[in-house]
Amino acid sequence: MSDQAPEPVFTQPWHGQVFALTVYLNEAGHFAWPEWTARFSETLARHGLEKELDGGEDYFNAWLETLEALLADLGQAAPDDVARLRDAWETAYLSTPHGDPVHLAEGV
Repeated sequence: MSDQAPEPVFTQPWHGQVFALTVYLNEAGHFAWPEWTARFSETLARHGLEKELDGGEDYFNAWLETLEALLADLGQAAPDDVARLRDAWETAYLSTPHGDPVHLAEGV
């Protein structure tokens, strides 16, 4: 029997992806982790998410919002570009039959 806590499990694939992307961008030197945690804490407080979070949808929506805002403030991801890509992905996955790979349209 192990005394270690179990590893957290992401409830949606995108939760793990946005987490991994954030860690990667930090490790690549795009921002400092203390800067990230301060901003994320502010987002959670603004959303009123002071309760214990289990890594669900509300938590990762706040995580994504924080990452997008931080990258925009750093000049690394313009909000218009992020919105255009988000819309393109939404169009792509809504028009893709269930189970098929999702592909962005040419030129996106």
